[in-house]
Amino acid sequence: MSEQFPDRIWGSRTNLLSRVASPFAATKLGSLVIRKLTPLDRRVLERTGGKYTVLGPIGAPVILLTTVGRKSGQPRTTPLLYVHGGSELYVIGSNFGQAHHPAWTGNLLANPAAEVTIAGQRIPVQAALVTDEKRKEEIFAQFEETTQAYTAYRNRTARDLRIFALTR
Repeated sequence: MSEQFPDRIWGSRTNLLSRVASPFAATKLGSLVIRKLTPLDRRVLERTGGKYTVLGPIGAPVILLTTVGRKSGQPRTTPLLYVHGGSELYVIGSNFGQAHHPAWTGNLLANPAAEVTIAGQRIPVQAALVTDEKRKEEIFAQFEETTQAYTAYRNRTARDLRIFALTR
C-alpha cells in the first residue's frame, strides 16, 4: 500500500461564506468567476507550497497538479479541487461543465507521470483513469459532498467527466 497523502484544508465548509459560495459556484456566473480566479489561485498555491488557496476560507481542498503538456512537453500547472482517499487523491475533469475536457486530463492520458503540491510538499504521482462505473459514482458523490457545483457541471455537459486516481 502506498504512503498516505497529507491533508490540507483550512477554513470551514459549514461557515456562512461556504454555504453561499457552493450554490453560487454551481451557476454559470459562479463558474466564470472561479475560472477568472484560477490564475490568482495558482500563484497563491505556488507561493505557499500548496498550504493556502483563494478558496481556503470556504474549506475547499485544493492541490496544484503539474502535468507534462502532451503537445509542448512543458510543465503545466493547474489548481484543482480533490477528494482525499488516504493513499490516493482523486481529481475530476469537470471543466466547469464546458463541452470539452480540460487540457490537463489529456496530458495525464498521454503521460500519467505528474506532481502534486499539497500541504507544503511536492509529491511525484502516477495517474490512472478511473473506469469502473460504480467506483466513479462513489468518487463523484464525494465531490458532490465538497460542493454542489459538481452536480451542475455534470448536468451542463453531455461528455463523461474524467476522474483520475493519483498515487505516489
